Amino acid sequence: MHPYEILIRPLITEKTQWQVGYDMPQYSFEVDSRANKSQIAEAVEVAFNVKVERVAVINMPAKRRRSPRSSTRGRKSAHIQRSAQWKKAIVQVSKDSRIALFEGVA
Repeated sequence: MHPYEILIRPLITEKTQWQVGYDMPQYSFEVDSRANKSQIAEAVEVAFNVKVERVAVINMPAKRRRSPRSSTRGRKSAHIQRSAQWKKAIVQVSKDSRIALFEGVA
């Protein structure tokens, strides 16, 4: 897998902005579901020119929700949709490394 195919998008939320401010900054990404920790670390190092210390991977489960288009009422007759499951990676970089993409976003 090519390193640029592994990283899908950065995750920017309130919690991830707190993690950027740590002594050892942590950044969150949505990654390809086939990627492992070493591939994710290599992709971040190549894409952002930083030194990766640690990678944590979380498989986010699919979520169910009722379709807003269903014209019938009731729980059993509603159309149920499912969002796809995805993989999230939290990457910790060394103290002197920062990713400029996350800086100043709030």
